[in-house]
Amino acid sequence: MFLEFKKEVERVLKEALEKASYEYKGVDLEESEHADLASRIAFSLARPYKKSPAIIAEDIVNHLAIPVENTLIADAVAVGPYINFFVNDSFLQKTLQAITGEIAPPEEKREKIILEHTSANPDGPLHIGHLRNAIIGDVLVRVLKRAGYEVETQYYLNDMGRQIAVVVWGAERLAYDETKKADHAVADVYIAANRMLEENSELLDEVGELMRRYEAGNEEVVQKYEAAVQKCLSGIQTSFERLNIQQVVFVWESEFARRGAVKEVIEELKQKGDIKREGAAILLQLEGIEKALVIQRTDGTSLYTTRDLAYHRWKGKNCDRVIDVFGKDHELVSQQLAKALELLGVKSPEFVIFAFVSLPSGSLSTRAGRYISADELMEKIEEQAYTEVDKRRSDLDESKKREIARKVGIGALRYDMVKVSPDKHIVFDFDDALDIEKKGAPFIQYSHARAYSILRAAEEKGYAVSEDYNAALLKEPSEIELIRKLSKLGNIIEEASANLKVHQVAKSARELAETFNLFYKDCPVLTAEAELRKSRLALVDCALIGLRDVLDVLGIEAPDEM
Repeated sequence: MFLEFKKEVERVLKEALEKASYEYKGVDLEESEHADLASRIAFSLARPYKKSPAIIAEDIVNHLAIPVENTLIADAVAVGPYINFFVNDSFLQKTLQAITGEIAPPEEKREKIILEHTSANPDGPLHIGHLRNAIIGDVLVRVLKRAGYEVETQYYLNDMGRQIAVVVWGAERLAYDETKKADHAVADVYIAANRMLEENSELLDEVGELMRRYEAGNEEVVQKYEAAVQKCLSGIQTSFERLNIQQVVFVWESEFARRGAVKEVIEELKQKGDIKREGAAILLQLEGIEKALVIQRTDGTSLYTTRDLAYHRWKGKNCDRVIDVFGKDHELVSQQLAKALELLGVKSPEFVIFAFVSLPSGSLSTRAGRYISADELMEKIEEQAYTEVDKRRSDLDESKKREIARKVGIGALRYDMVKVSPDKHIVFDFDDALDIEKKGAPFIQYSHARAYSILRAAEEKGYAVSEDYNAALLKEPSEIELIRKLSKLGNIIEEASANLKVHQVAKSARELAETFNLFYKDCPVLTAEAELRKSRLALVDCALIGLRDVLDVLGIEAPDEM
């Protein structure tokens, strides 16, 4: 409901500016400690109109026309250079009604987006670095869908690179360990094959020949590649399911090479770009970027970056917006990609660049066999979560303990990957992630379980949640603050979808849980007087819905008990 309040404030403010004959670019609204919304617009108008911001703010307020009926605005006042807006009493009732579905949200159809995340090489299981990519991408997809966008999630498969060629070469000589999860078995072959190649460097020509034959579409080689890639993907998909990653479409880069799209890109860049040659290799010098982009090897085969350009041109033709979630090591690649696409007349993607995740164990490398897989991390955090559940809930049977541990463990993992801005490096700590006092996912999940337990206890006493309640009875500061926090969830989603910063949603979830717990501490529900009890039960029901929904946006399950 806060989003509707904000839209109404924008409308009446724009009307007042026009009546007062001010030309403006934006209304500069922000949340404030002193009001529900405040506008700083008087500051930007002061210089062109040669008046003090305070005089302009007063003038604008004098021209404001707040509707008498069907409004969420109680009042607007000028306080120095600021214009402060306040919600009215009906805002509280309408907020609760909107959450319980008594007020239907307006339907809004928005653009189609293709969002790419993870895109890990199919040479082994996902590791902790891939996890942050996948989870940021998945939460962003959920945010954008909630905001009304049509989103297709894609995983770009580098099936033509050296890594998968090594896997195929290795699989011709080594058997997969069928007792292992498929992607782990592929990694074993990849690691062993790399060791063989390091010991016998003359064998590298065989790998290169495999790559050339695959790009040329040799049927026998294509079948071997597809078998290896699909085997690895089956394991990755299992990990995605365990992580609660929504469905992705796997796009093979070889599709673009074989249908001629890559050759078209190379020829067009030759005509439009600053081309340099190093022997038979072709390089593209891009404006403002020191390092030239190699677009074709000396043997005439294409590179990942060239195929990526063809892929992005295809994406640009099939949607309104393209969003890529890339690691910090792809910053230069993203800059080169954007510049090269500009030459091709293709709109640049929007990039979400994330910093890396580390563990005390040090650096990660699939090739060297030094990696901590996502599966190992999930196993370990679920086991630690189980230890905590077992310690606290001896009354539960084994299956229930395991269920709660899974929800808490995976929830903790997902939350800690998105709780800070993507550009900040994070060190994942199992104990911190699972500590309720640290106010991560378990803290939010516990708040949901607490709300559920209140409603369950009410039902046992014959106190059902009713639509016949009066929000005006909710006058305690913690009640009002809880309603305000609930009202802002839609606005948080809108802001996160605009700036592509999903950590805002994680922060909002934590703040909502904190506010609910303060309400729980301050305001008795079941022992309150009948009419007040009815209103507080409605508020608890809305808090339950709000907590469940914001957890869902984060891809985290909401347990009924913990």
